[in-house]
Amino acid sequence: MAKFGRNQPCHCGSGKKYKHCHGSYRGSPDPLPNPLPYFLPPEPDASAEVIRLQQQGKGRPIISFRAANQQIVSVGNDVHWSSKWKTFPDFLLDYIKIKLGPEWAAGELAKSSAEQHPLMQWAHLCYEHQKKTIKNAGEVASAPVTGAVAAYLGTAYALYLLQHNVELQERLLCRLKDIGQFQGAYYELIVASTLIRAGFKLTLEDETDGNNKHCEFAAISSATGKRYWVEAKMRSVAGLLGKSEADGGADDKPLQRLIPHLNDALAKPAADDRLIFIDLNVPTKVIASGNPHWLEPAIRRLERYERLENVAEAKALIFVTNADFHRAPNDFPAMAAAPFGLGFPDFNRSGRIRVTDLYRARRKFVDAFDICTALQHYLVFPTTFDGRLPSDTYGQPTSARVRIGQTYFFPEAGNVTGTVTSVLVQEDKKQAIIAVQTDKGSALLAAPMTNTDLAEWKEFGDAIFGETRKRSGPAKDRYDMFEFFVDAYKKLSRDELLRRCAASDEDLTQLTDEDLLLMYCEAMVASLPEA
Repeated sequence: MAKFGRNQPCHCGSGKKYKHCHGSYRGSPDPLPNPLPYFLPPEPDASAEVIRLQQQGKGRPIISFRAANQQIVSVGNDVHWSSKWKTFPDFLLDYIKIKLGPEWAAGELAKSSAEQHPLMQWAHLCYEHQKKTIKNAGEVASAPVTGAVAAYLGTAYALYLLQHNVELQERLLCRLKDIGQFQGAYYELIVASTLIRAGFKLTLEDETDGNNKHCEFAAISSATGKRYWVEAKMRSVAGLLGKSEADGGADDKPLQRLIPHLNDALAKPAADDRLIFIDLNVPTKVIASGNPHWLEPAIRRLERYERLENVAEAKALIFVTNADFHRAPNDFPAMAAAPFGLGFPDFNRSGRIRVTDLYRARRKFVDAFDICTALQHYLVFPTTFDGRLPSDTYGQPTSARVRIGQTYFFPEAGNVTGTVTSVLVQEDKKQAIIAVQTDKGSALLAAPMTNTDLAEWKEFGDAIFGETRKRSGPAKDRYDMFEFFVDAYKKLSRDELLRRCAASDEDLTQLTDEDLLLMYCEAMVASLPEA
């Protein structure tokens, strides 16, 4: 290679001579690395994806960016933008108004508040809630989710999810705006939103076809590839969700419509397995066991139906829900659900169950457990447009918010520089213990955690520190301990498992490696003292 002359123009394009530009650097014998192009995508961050999935579910990610002071959001084939949207709920509150239309809203506003559509009543309560909780106009503020917020924002998010992942049919919007058909459309949106968050791809049915009975929609699992036909039924109560005494029943018999709704759903032909959602629409009451008062009676009624009334031997995964947000619009909402496997005796039966059987059921019925998880997170709505933590987007970083594998300078700890290897949260002391590897060895540093830090840690686990593994801590129950043992001993050889299970009366030679592992871990759990 020819020698580069010091009086020649510098290779960087500055226009200066090499000796007065890059040739003047004499402090380091090695050239500095070229800066990375600004458009080079960052390395995949698994922990960031954990946080995004926790907020947005397994559906299509939110597609949004900010440009020219406008937040731009893509929804399916539509694009929306505004300079006012700082949070994703800001967008949702405008999106639902766009979908319902100004003419419909004007017509509702002309009515008295008692005569207005439930959506309009919820919207008014949401804005009143905002006025109470937002102290400084234009600033991002957090507020607890009330029943009205859960109902209204949940409907807005469901409309967005349908449009973004499948299609938002005009017929469904018409039913939603029609007070006589509102309840059915509202519950279908709850179910559709849940399935999209659980990772199902929905296929909408032609509801204009009056010649044939058909389900609301079909759902294909991303986990198993199985296709299901979906039915959604909700008990009608006079005076609630637009129902009158003409089309709504009394409120004192929560299970009155459980079996009729089930029979109606089973009467429709289904080419695939069935998912049946039935909402009881009752006030939430928690009994001494910690369960809703309706849960055990509903399961017993379904077991009796399976035993005595299911003459066709139909099979279905049933989810009995109670989304009673509308009953207490100013209180904290709750979503409760109880799954039942009609025709599946190894799925969620009452009574005690071996931990090994539960372990196998969780893998055999992974679709049902994914749906249960989505129902548990129904009241969680995305806050940020990009799936990041709200504190990263709107808040101020704290000393406790470090990422495992990154190197930091800690002046408050005696000017220590080191790489974070692990983080342990001490919730009772509101602090994080940070393990740091330095040039001189390892060190443990304590950093205070704010209430926001703790809240996000409880929701997202150690993913906020860049860790993707399950958060460490005490086991919640014996099954949690069983899963811990399975993970801890899964690499044991067959010979070692045979040795450890030698005292068993079973013929161990007939068992698979997994059978041996589960047997050993079950024995480990059985040896633990009762709590």
